[in-house]
Amino acid sequence: MSRPSLWRAIVALAVVALSLYIALTQTARLGLDLRGGTQIVLETKDSPTVKADAASTDRALEVLRQRVDALGVSEPGIARSGEKRIIVELPGVQDPRKAADVIGRTAQLTVHPVTGESADKGTAKPAADGSRTLPDPDRPGNHLRLGPTALTGEGVKDAEATLDQQTLSGWLVTLDFRKEAGDTWARLTGEAACAPQGAPERRVAITLDGKIISAPGVNEGVACKTGITGGSTQITGGFDQSEARDLAALVKGGALPVPVDIIEQRTVGPTLGADAIEASTWAALIGIALTALFITVVYRLLGALAAVALALYGLISYAALVALGATLTLPGLAGFVLAIGMAVDANVLVFERAREDYLAVRSTDLGKPVRTGFQKAWSAVVDSNVTTLLAAGLLFFFATGPVKGFGVTLCIGVLASMVTALVITRVLADFAVGRTFVRKRPALTGIASTGRVRTWLARRNPNLVRHRRRWLGVSALLVVVAVAGIVLRGLEFGVEFTGGRLVEYSTSRPVDADTARAAVSDAGFPRAVVQESGEGDITVRTEQLTDAEQQRVKEALASQGGTVTVERDEMIGPSLGSELRQKALIALGIAVAAQLIYLSVRFRWTLAAAAVSAMVHDVLLVVGLFAWLGKPVDSVFLAALLTVIGYSVNDTVVVFDRVREARRRDPRGDLAALANRAVVQTLPRTVNTGMGALFILTALAVLGGDSLADFSLALIAGVVIGMASTVFTAVPIALALERRNPAQPSVRTRRRGGPGGPGGPGEVPDGYSPLEARRRRERGTGAVV
Repeated sequence: MSRPSLWRAIVALAVVALSLYIALTQTARLGLDLRGGTQIVLETKDSPTVKADAASTDRALEVLRQRVDALGVSEPGIARSGEKRIIVELPGVQDPRKAADVIGRTAQLTVHPVTGESADKGTAKPAADGSRTLPDPDRPGNHLRLGPTALTGEGVKDAEATLDQQTLSGWLVTLDFRKEAGDTWARLTGEAACAPQGAPERRVAITLDGKIISAPGVNEGVACKTGITGGSTQITGGFDQSEARDLAALVKGGALPVPVDIIEQRTVGPTLGADAIEASTWAALIGIALTALFITVVYRLLGALAAVALALYGLISYAALVALGATLTLPGLAGFVLAIGMAVDANVLVFERAREDYLAVRSTDLGKPVRTGFQKAWSAVVDSNVTTLLAAGLLFFFATGPVKGFGVTLCIGVLASMVTALVITRVLADFAVGRTFVRKRPALTGIASTGRVRTWLARRNPNLVRHRRRWLGVSALLVVVAVAGIVLRGLEFGVEFTGGRLVEYSTSRPVDADTARAAVSDAGFPRAVVQESGEGDITVRTEQLTDAEQQRVKEALASQGGTVTVERDEMIGPSLGSELRQKALIALGIAVAAQLIYLSVRFRWTLAAAAVSAMVHDVLLVVGLFAWLGKPVDSVFLAALLTVIGYSVNDTVVVFDRVREARRRDPRGDLAALANRAVVQTLPRTVNTGMGALFILTALAVLGGDSLADFSLALIAGVVIGMASTVFTAVPIALALERRNPAQPSVRTRRRGGPGGPGGPGEVPDGYSPLEARRRRERGTGAVV
């Protein structure tokens, strides 16, 4: 074994061993869409005295952390996102009303002396000293005039919900004051104790966010001017255990330094997450099995070794996901499965290159074509994977929520696929072709046979670019049809882009869409969009819906469908919806620009422009398809669209890499003939890679459920359109641009070590290839190349 092979083997063994250790000792962190629960996104706002910035948001986060901890939720998550946003994750919480009420309240606690009562409302807006008039909670219709603020929540050291030991029939909240606040409390209650029994002035009002929650009278046993000492008191108000606990959490956590608005809220039922995991797991297993079987049939021994490398790829990707502490979401799980199909591409590129080299030379040394395959496929593998990484990176920076997880897992998957294809597969292939048993039976390797696609191409020798103007006309017609669908039918934007609320309900009794629509309309929501979803579920989509109104909708459906369970609940504020639309457009624009810049660096600008034009063509066709079908355009669709961008450019790059290589060998050759040869040479790779991806995507579409069906449909359309557009759109555009802007041919020479001066036998054109020379000598002999 050579030194480079030994180092590759050591690196491969170390990576696999480390990945296995991580996978066995750590578990992946599941997102709320897989384990069920509620996610709330809050945005801080400026108050009259405090500006909402990173510092005030951090202080608000700490207050919210105490409130979340007091709710008793297992493994909650809370983190700042950007400068003004806070993401709160509450696993297992299925009723977001209480959580949103406790988390989102400002919780400004104040204590006031009562100066009198009034039947008039007065002014609820506080004066500069905090005095105001508020409704009396003990006497409906009556109002209490409150004096200046005597205490705030900052003076409370601790708050605890306890059972009323005297009556044993209710709950109360015990407050422990700090020393200075305890002295103020004693003075305040001492002054109230001087008022006659039953007078309103004998009461002390405790308010929370501008509402009196308790206004107890001072007991007879409290001495005038002495008050209640000891630094503690109790708030009574007929609370039950849950109300008392929530109030204690609010008081103990303290007031938020700045107000917050709920701009996004998502709730996923536990059964929906479990079903998604099971469906995606089966889709992954079946897709991997079909892909492994396919490449084994096509490439035999090397295909079987690539299948082993695919299994190790899954291990490495999972270990990297766990080691980075990334959260695995449902779109992320789909990205993980999809990357398995894309990981086949690098193996197919190498094996097709190795097959070409072997069939041209037919040497008994199987190691040489394998090494050549890895060397020549390197640039195409790097270029195609970089374009996919650009799309995945944009998802990470511009997407939100679960879709961001798709970008993370896709990035990890692409990097892991390069490791497995270029290191692990090579170690296994070098070891296999070096065995005497295999050397004597080259047909076992799979590179000694031409393959059905290559045999058909060799027999027919098609000229696929001859009718390039006709193909461009067909492509233009398809674009017109797609744009017509976008203009005439419009796009069905999801709630992420429009704002509003979408709730999916499951019922114990079957309910059709018409019955559900009538029930929701009778509940006061005639403009709600009601549709059937999944296996008998009902989805209700409205512009804006409060938690209380959502409960009304649930009760209306219960009258027709029996027991109703919320399977999914998504609420997006209008400002966030507008922001997400803007981010989606920015992401698509940057994706196009980034691909153009990168490809212009790697290729001539004409080829880069052709690749990007074909990519835009693919995007328009996929978007137009969804417009004509009336499918929702949401954040998951955006993830699919950016993946289509990466895949489309990936396929085109492989063809243009061959064109670049051919032009280096023959700078003065006919570009149309070179391009046609490049298309024919790479067509087996295109078919084999496409089949590998389609196996995975079809399994996801059939088994992944409603949540992944549209995602899979977009990608299936993108893969098929991308394979066709490379041949019938990208190459014709490149030829047209090159015809108008031809490159200046330059033939550089290099020494071959033989005698002779410039122009003599010792000088050969740069890029000279013995394989190409042999091909030219054997042209017309029937050799398969």
